[in-house]
Order: sequence, then C-alpha cells, then structure tokens
Amino acid sequence: MSSTAVRRTALAASATALALLVTACGGSSDDDGAAGDDKVKADRSAPAADKSAESAPAGRALTAAELEKVALTPSDVKNGEVTTKVPAKDDIAKDQVSTDDKACLPLALGQSAVAQGEPAASVKRSWHGQTEAPSRSKGPDGRDMTTISVDKIMLNLASYADGGAEQALQELRTAAEKCAGGFVATSGDDKLKIAEVTTASAPKGGDEAVAINIGVDIGKDTNGLMKLVVVRKGATLASFSAVNLSSMMTGAEFQVAADVVDAQVAKLG
Repeated sequence: MSSTAVRRTALAASATALALLVTACGGSSDDDGAAGDDKVKADRSAPAADKSAESAPAGRALTAAELEKVALTPSDVKNGEVTTKVPAKDDIAKDQVSTDDKACLPLALGQSAVAQGEPAASVKRSWHGQTEAPSRSKGPDGRDMTTISVDKIMLNLASYADGGAEQALQELRTAAEKCAGGFVATSGDDKLKIAEVTTASAPKGGDEAVAINIGVDIGKDTNGLMKLVVVRKGATLASFSAVNLSSMMTGAEFQVAADVVDAQVAKLG
C-alpha cells in the first residue's frame, strides 16, 4: 500500500497517469526533464548536502520545530518539486491505517507516510518529478517519440526517545519478513491487497537503513510495484514511500529518486 497521495495518483487518477506514461509525440525534453538522468541506484553513498543547509543535532529526539528545520525544502533538491505543506486529504493519521494481520502494520504505516512506533514528533513532505527519454519507436507520422515517467515520494521524518528509532526500524524489518506472502491494508478510504513483500539494497549515508519492494495486486498477471525506503540517522527516521506510475501499472522495476533520499539524509547530519 501507499500513502493516500500515492494511491490516489496511481489509482484514482489512472487515466491521467496512463496518458502521461504512454509515449508521446514531440520534441526533446527540457533541462528539467533531462535532469532525471542524474538519478542513480539507491545503494550509492549519500553526497554532502548544500553547505548552507541546517543539520540535525545527533543522539536526541528532535522537536517538531527542529524537524521542520531539517526537513526538505524546495531549494534542497534540484530535480522535481518538494511540497512542504502536505494537503489535508493526503495527510493520513495513524488510526486510519490498519491491516488484516497486525504483524504487517509497520509496512502499511510506512507506505502511508505515517511514523512508525511512538515518535516524539514527526513532519511530512512530498516530492514529485517527471523525466523524459527518447522512445525506441516512432509515431504513426514517423516523428520521434518521447517516453514520460512520473515519480512520487511521500516523506515522513520522525524523532524518537530512548532507542525508539532503532526499535521501529527493527519492527519494519520483521514485518517485511513475516509478511512476504502478502496481506490486506486499509489507509483512509483506500483498501489494497498486497501480493508480496521483498527486501532490496538499502541506501548508504545513515546509521542503518532498509529498502522494501511491495507488490500490489492490480488484477493482472504482474503486480504493481511500490517501494519503501527508511533510513535511521541517530534518533531520527526518514521514511520514503515511493511510486512510479508506470511501475504501478506494469510492475516494471524503478529506482527511488536517490537525490531526494541523499538530500534528506545529509540534512540530518
């Protein structure tokens, strides 16, 4: 499952998504579209952040105000767009998330952009980006084609006291193992059947991290693909719930935008 923003973008707005995701006639991409080529696999080391960015104090639970200072802003990420005020319809509360198997709840919370465990404070952000690439085929009139890819990330930053961050991350790992065969989750008004859960290569840069692939039953031969990446830095967890609209429809592999993950982790110090 995903955050409401992800699900509604991928499911309720599927007609729009498909219109964007099919190859489109037209010229070459602009600089912002081509910037998607800068994405790299999530297992690379995080680069240094902008020197002007604030960093989180290490080893203690941050307040909501302190988390706001170290959460992503539009100027932190060159590609795509960061939204600092998540719309109310996308801001799912913890009591709106449930699963048919309690052991799988951490996965549902993560994909709904809800903080794991019992945080001292948490804040949310969202990011969306669009990349373009030349298509291998041409249009009916012989013109060059462009393939458009749309990505979305819901980000939750949460701070914990007394080892809560380590415990929450371990509970997420355990959930990924116990719920490998799937489960049913509800988030807000949305209900999804998860067909499979697998772990993937986690990003570098924090104290520890986990990456999870979530296959969603979309009624086809293949499952729709969503991803969850959670990085711990000190007493803070940065959780990235990611979807690529094409992958949601086809199950094709995609990479979580590494520049978004790297920028946020670097701001945590």
